[in-house]
Amino acid sequence: MAAQNKEVDALVQKITGLHAAIAKLPSLSPSPDVDALFTELVTACVPPSPVDVTKLGPEAQKMREGLIRLCSEAEGKLEAHYSDMLAAFDNPLDHLGMFPYYNNYINLSKLEYELLARYVPGGIAPARVAFIGSGPLPFSSFVLAARHLPDTMFDNYDLCGAANDRASKLFRADKDVGARMSFHTADVADLAGELAKYDVVFLAALVGMAAEDKAKVIAHLGAHMADGAALVVRSAHGARGFLYPIVDPQDIAGGGFEVLAVCHPDDDVVNSVIIAQKSKDVHAIGLRRGHGGQYAYGTVPVVSPPCRFGEMVPDMAQKREEFANAEVVF
Repeated sequence: MAAQNKEVDALVQKITGLHAAIAKLPSLSPSPDVDALFTELVTACVPPSPVDVTKLGPEAQKMREGLIRLCSEAEGKLEAHYSDMLAAFDNPLDHLGMFPYYNNYINLSKLEYELLARYVPGGIAPARVAFIGSGPLPFSSFVLAARHLPDTMFDNYDLCGAANDRASKLFRADKDVGARMSFHTADVADLAGELAKYDVVFLAALVGMAAEDKAKVIAHLGAHMADGAALVVRSAHGARGFLYPIVDPQDIAGGGFEVLAVCHPDDDVVNSVIIAQKSKDVHAIGLRRGHGGQYAYGTVPVVSPPCRFGEMVPDMAQKREEFANAEVVF
């Protein structure tokens, strides 16, 4: 325990120093200095860690909240930069590999699809999907549409009209996926009746950055989504909670959903994934499915990534060594 506390203290000290350095930058637009600091930050946060960021003291919590906002701003500028670069090509979708994190989106979207297919009763064949917080580079919607859901229509929502303008330009030359993509400038809080038409709703990690804001968004979705519709929420775990907000599964259950699965990847997929289903009565559904209330309000079904069931998961020391030897690019 003493060794773990020392490790956590050292990590918090390192992250605090990186936060201070990032906060002093004159701009968070892509540049050598910005790239170097965020690469160091991601390298520090991605390996498995015993830290529980929700239990840090007030000063560290304030630092973490500020850091997540800086990460959000930097991510938005990075995506806008690459979206503009890609839009210069005749067919932007042929050049998505230019974005340094494109493979991460491929792996994250694959994980989300596999979790949906495994844990939503009866599987999924959605006619229409909503992605809330799609941004100027809607890679998740593209990967899901192109690789996993070839017959599904995608409605992408973002607060920023400029982000939607950028995103729509990427699909102008594509007559398949592009024909199934639409972009809407809206606040999720202003969506009501239209939410009932979606079979699956994806909630991006940076929609509602404070815990109370995220809970309000989820409660709003629970009030307007159709019964039986699936909700996919991106969260974070361990030190990755310095990069993205952590979503409490109980907030999802309290919003009117049955939490079906919680997955914390330990590879280059940074976000955790929570799969839930809109329900009138969480307790009754848990009992009807023969779980004996296992997935009722108050419990959290934490699962391994579907592709790794039956495999031996490396221990924490081994994973740290792998990340130390890997090249992390921001």
